Order: sequence, then structure tokens, then C-alpha cells
Amino acid sequence: MSARSTVVQVAAKAGMLLGGFLVFTILLAALPAHRTPAQQASTQESATQTPDADHSSMPGMDMSDEHANEKAAVHDMTPGHHDAHSQHMTMTAMRAQTPEDVQRANEIVAQLRAGIEKYRDYRVALNDGFKIFLPNIQQPEYHFTSYRNGFLEAFTFDPARPTSLLYRKTSTGYELVGAMYTMPKRASEDQLNARVPLSVAMWHLHTNLCMPPRAVLRNADWTKFGLKGSIATQDACDAAGGRFRPSIFGWMVHVYPYEDSLDKVFAMHHHMD
Repeated sequence: MSARSTVVQVAAKAGMLLGGFLVFTILLAALPAHRTPAQQASTQESATQTPDADHSSMPGMDMSDEHANEKAAVHDMTPGHHDAHSQHMTMTAMRAQTPEDVQRANEIVAQLRAGIEKYRDYRVALNDGFKIFLPNIQQPEYHFTSYRNGFLEAFTFDPARPTSLLYRKTSTGYELVGAMYTMPKRASEDQLNARVPLSVAMWHLHTNLCMPPRAVLRNADWTKFGLKGSIATQDACDAAGGRFRPSIFGWMVHVYPYEDSLDKVFAMHHHMD
């Protein structure tokens, strides 16, 4: 083989590897709520150092934005608060229920329950790569997220492979109560319905976020900005000098497979007696 042929082959292989890497990077960046391990570490460190600040993990924002709104994201996940802040929450419309929908929903629940049974021991979840979202901030439910599962969920659906596990904190650790499926925010309602029927579940998307100007981030008026803020339109955000985000994260739906009826299984928040 001539030296020229060898050089051409090496260049071709290098080009294929580079192209594959670029495609993977683009797909990974498009995932809802994806953060690299370095970003996760930085976020958790900030949450520990500044416990009184408003925080949220926002893909597509710089780190100061992420640190500024994490607690607001937790607040928005708290039972009862999604109604008060519906201007920052888009929910799918309920569809007419069919027997086929009920059957499919029950199949999803059965597969999910079997798939996450081993995670009743939260340490198994940690060993399998699930990461606790904001472990140092008190929450009614703690999201243990697998970014690998989130990546796969963008393309395929396996009811036994949720993006996140939902735990309630106990005196001895964490109690598994449910799970969360995700889809990219570009997904249509028909695509969401194809995964979990919209006649039994309401997917939700966090929307209309106005972040404060970076120069005043630390002293921002969080009654106006963020997921709890009163500003929910592009015009109002522009007038306040903020930075508007039409939507953040991706579509989400909670599932509580240990409940005894579908309305409790697919509730927005865990039913607590």
C-alpha cells in the first residue's frame, strides 16, 4: 500500500470519528435538563454555600442563571404550588378516555413497578448512576435522575426505564414513591399521548420564565423574576430588562405506581393521606 493511500485512509477514519463525536455532542446538548458532572458538582456546591438564594437548573443558561433559580424549581415541584403559578406551567389537555387507554396505562404501571422494584433500596439507584437533585435542600420529593435514561427517553420509550425516581426522605434514608418520564420540549401532544395516554395523565412543561439582568442577579426581585415571579410574557420581561425563556427543561409526567387508582397513579404530586 502506498504512503498516499495510507494517509487518505487515516484521514477518512479521523473524519468519521470527528463527525460521530459532533453528532453525539449535539444530541446530548438537546436533552432536557442535561448537565455535565462538573456542572452538577458546581450546582450542589453553590446550593450548600448560599442556602438562602433562589436556584434552578436550567439547560441552555449560564451557571449564574442555574445557581439563581434552583430553589424556585423545587418550590414549583411542591404540592399545591403548581396551581398558584400556572402562568409558568403548561399542561396537556385531558382527552376522552377509552378502554384501550386504560389498558395501556395499566400496562405502563405494571412494567414500571417491575422495573424500579430494585430501587426501593435507594443505594442501588445511586450505584446505578442516579444523581440526587439538590440533596441539601428540603423537598417533599427528591428526584434521583439518570441522565443516561434521559438521553434514551428522547428517542425511545421503555416504561421500566424512567428518567427519574421519586423518593420521600425518611429518618433512615429515602422511600421510593414513584418515577418521572420525560420527553424533549419540542414533542407534540400526540407524541406525548403515544407514550402515556393524555386521557389518564397530564404532562407538564415549565414555561414563560423571565431571568433578571445578570448585573443584578444576586439582588434580584424574585417576586418578579424566576419560576415564582409575576413576569410571564416577553414584553414584560423586556421592559424589566430581563432575559425571557419561553420554556425550560422538557416535558415531564409523574407516575406513582404503588397507588390504588389511576387518578392517584398519574397525579401531579404524590397522594399523601
